[in-house]
Amino acid sequence: MVPTMVLVADDSRDTHRRDALCDLAEAVADRGEAPVVPAFGSGPEVNEAVRAVDGPIVVVPAFLAGGDHASAEMFAELATLNLADRVDACPTAPLGAVPSIVAALAGRLTEAGWTRRDGVVLAADGGSAQEERHEVADVARMLSRRLGAPVQVGYTNGWAPSVPDAVERLRRNGHGRVSIATWRLVEGADYDRLRSLDGVSLTAPLWPSSLVVDTLLAQHRAAKARLAA
Repeated sequence: MVPTMVLVADDSRDTHRRDALCDLAEAVADRGEAPVVPAFGSGPEVNEAVRAVDGPIVVVPAFLAGGDHASAEMFAELATLNLADRVDACPTAPLGAVPSIVAALAGRLTEAGWTRRDGVVLAADGGSAQEERHEVADVARMLSRRLGAPVQVGYTNGWAPSVPDAVERLRRNGHGRVSIATWRLVEGADYDRLRSLDGVSLTAPLWPSSLVVDTLLAQHRAAKARLAA
């Protein structure tokens, strides 16, 4: 029996984000590799959606490590309360410092007009777990190596420096132009705030992209093998 992929994210903040997440779930389901159940909403709504799925499940975060604080907290609670005692459930890690994803992010920077003279800010959401911060730092290092240019991390919530502070720091260091690499899977209110910054170029979130679908399905296949072992 092929385990159901349950895609999990918080979408309680805006309808535009919900639409993007539902499009992602539909694109994964269209591959026909596994049944897909979207579990998007507030914590209680997601918990109920997960409990309603019969049979084995692979619970896959529909967000990036360090890129969605609200979803990360909800997912951690879900794994602790609803999945810990289930032998037929396997949660996977959020997408993070995957070479193919970092390469796609570099490509989006180039498409947005980045040149080697520009400063680069990796705009992440932040979170409560140090491992998320380490993941974001790993992404920044990988992106810097790929671009052959320094990358400054900036955060939209919680941690310092903020994205505006990171942009200003680069400008004080002589970068007249600054490009922002958006470390987000889908659009949302935080992305709208990044749009409002003056004098920067901004990459789109990583979805839509066939690479995101490929990577989520690869996570499902690996978890399916663990469940069968």
